[in-house]
Amino acid sequence: MYVEIDFSSEEAIYIQLRNQIIFGIATSQLQEGDNLPSVRELADNIGINMHTVNKAYTILKQDGYLKLDRRKGAVIAIDVNKLKAIEELRANLRCILAEAICKNVSCSEIHEVVDQIFNEFERG
Repeated sequence: MYVEIDFSSEEAIYIQLRNQIIFGIATSQLQEGDNLPSVRELADNIGINMHTVNKAYTILKQDGYLKLDRRKGAVIAIDVNKLKAIEELRANLRCILAEAICKNVSCSEIHEVVDQIFNEFERG
C-alpha cells in the first residue's frame, strides 16, 4: 500500500492516513479481506509515530472500515449499513453545502462537482 503524507498540511497526519485508506477502498486498490501493514511497519515506512498510525486504524475500525485481529492485524472489513452511511453523509454535507452557498456556488455547480468526484471512485 502506497501512502503519501503531506507533512506541511494543516490536516492531521492520522486524518490524512485514514482518508487515503478510504480512498484506496473506494477505488478498489484495497479489497475486503486485504491486510494492511502492521502499525509499526506502516509507521516506519512513512516515518511517523506508531501512535499516529494506531489512531488512524482505531478510527477506521470505529467507522466500519477495518477489523483488528490479533493474528492477522488490521484487515479491510467494511460494515455495510447503507442507512447509517446516508445519515452520516447528510450530516457531513449539510455544513459543506452551507459553506458553498455562502460562497455563491450554484446547485448545478455542486452537482457537477459531486458527479466528478463520484466518477473518480466508480467501480467498473
